[in-house]
This record gives sequence, structure tokens and C-alpha cells, in this order.
Amino acid sequence: MKKIIATLIAGLFAGAAFAQTATAPAAHNEAVAVKQEAKEAKTAAKAEAKESKEVAKADAKVAKEQAEANKDVAEAKADAKEKKAKAHSKAAHKKAEAKEDKQDSVAAQTK
Repeated sequence: MKKIIATLIAGLFAGAAFAQTATAPAAHNEAVAVKQEAKEAKTAAKAEAKESKEVAKADAKVAKEQAEANKDVAEAKADAKEKKAKAHSKAAHKKAEAKEDKQDSVAAQTK
């Protein structure tokens, strides 16, 4: 009976040792695969971040150009309004002078 128990115990130890050596390389390969996946994910994340940064930079540039264009349009409208006001002022002034001259000539004719 002692021989049978000793054989069974030796078998358990041998089985445990065999099981550990068989899974150790598989676990190592699995760890390498996980590291590789993590590295690829990190690279992809960096590329995505870089792309989003470039897109944001391009959007900011377009927004800045649009703001500049809107500013130029506003300045042009203000200049046009100012010129129109000047023209109306000049026209009103000339009209007032003409009316005054007419009144002077009428007054001179009646004297």
C-alpha cells in the first residue's frame, strides 16, 4: 500500500510539474501578444490624437480667416455708410445754398 500511495504522490508531483512547464511558454506567448496589442493600441491612440490635433488646428485657422473676412466686410460697410452720409450732407448743403441764392435773387428782383 505504501508503494501505491508513493506512486500516486509521485504521479501528482510529476503531473503538476508537467502542467507548469507546458503552460509557461503559452503564458509567455500570451503576455507577448498582450504587450504587442497594447503597443499597437498606444500607437493608434497617438496617431488619432495627432490627427484630431491637426483637424482642430485647421478648424481654428478657418475660423480665424472667417473672422478676418467678416471684419473686412464690416469695415467696408462702415466706410460705405460714411461716404453715403457725406454725400447726403453735401447734397443738402448745396440744396440749401441754391435755395438761399434763389431767395437772394428773388429779393434783388423785387427791390
